Amino acid sequence: MTIRTILRYPDPRLALQAQPVTVFDGALRELAQDLLETMHAAPGIGITAPHIGVSLRVVVLDLDANDGARTYVNPEIIWASPEMILHREGSVSMPGVNDDITRHARVRISYRDVDGNLQTEESEGLRAVCHQHEIDQLGGLFWIMRLSRLKRERLIKRFEKVSRD
Repeated sequence: MTIRTILRYPDPRLALQAQPVTVFDGALRELAQDLLETMHAAPGIGITAPHIGVSLRVVVLDLDANDGARTYVNPEIIWASPEMILHREGSVSMPGVNDDITRHARVRISYRDVDGNLQTEESEGLRAVCHQHEIDQLGGLFWIMRLSRLKRERLIKRFEKVSRD
């Protein structure tokens, strides 16, 4: 169990599509644990393997102390509600800045657990937003790409200023 280095925007690896996990073993469980520890140290509520430079479709979320952390391997959105919500988002790869992003209010995802068992989960609110945000990242779509060009450019300037201070 290790706290890994988080890639910082604009690292080009954040724009790459992550590869599906095909082997469910101790190395995958260790990666999931490293992701959890790295996310807590950041701090954050969600992280993907690409955030630490590992091109695999693995997400860890820890949104609620009562619920505990969850690991999602090869997650895919299989349904999204037509209702949309606006939610403030940020990234462990771009600390210190955030902005409002429009997302589906509810989603259903299909994924595998760390043992390779197929699961489905329906979520709403913050968990639904996090699923969409992290699955975007697995596809190489960094969250700021969902902003208008003007908002994105302003946010990047704020991030550069925050990073210098």
